[in-house]
Amino acid sequence: MERITDPQKIEDKSFEIIDVLLASSRLPRQEREVVKRVIHATTDLDYAGELSFHPRAIERALNAIRGGKNIICDVSMVEAGINKKALANFGGKAVCFINDEGVIRESFRLNIARAILAMRKASAFMDGAIVSIGNAPTALFELCDLVKSGKAKPGLIVGIPVGYVGAADSKKELIASGIPYITNSGTKGGSSVAAAITNALLKLAQETVHFRNFAERKKHA
Repeated sequence: MERITDPQKIEDKSFEIIDVLLASSRLPRQEREVVKRVIHATTDLDYAGELSFHPRAIERALNAIRGGKNIICDVSMVEAGINKKALANFGGKAVCFINDEGVIRESFRLNIARAILAMRKASAFMDGAIVSIGNAPTALFELCDLVKSGKAKPGLIVGIPVGYVGAADSKKELIASGIPYITNSGTKGGSSVAAAITNALLKLAQETVHFRNFAERKKHA
């Protein structure tokens, strides 16, 4: 096979291959775009049948992004993977408190996971926002508790923590929470998956804005 060195050509070729692999998929178009990004990040085709979307997930995500809401991340790896330039174009930013000095101090004092305290601190910034969790089941458990108690009101939760301890159960709690979600079942997930989902949502938001602008120009032509 010819060696491809152009980054854009590499990405284009990757998505061509994924489109072929998903040829028989009956996913709605927008959900399919999210799945494609995850497969691109992981090369794991099983996500095509494993990702679960709340009926209002895409709608809530696009409303949050277009409304300039922030994206709250559980860990720095998710934050690092988000397309911040695309997010900034809508007026939002990626926020993560896992390395906040106050969070670190409280974690030592109380002997509980930083991810829990980071979610508590972030709850004040969550109203209508997207929360993207790819690493810590403890963060997702805490977020579900905050939602139940009325202390957090995110617009969408991307809940895809990875691990053998708590990941599967935290995703079950998310589905039962009543908040729109994108998740999967079981132990699989990770920061790269959470970032891929979030970036796919950003790309969908960009597409809808471009389409509206085109339609508006055409109407006045």
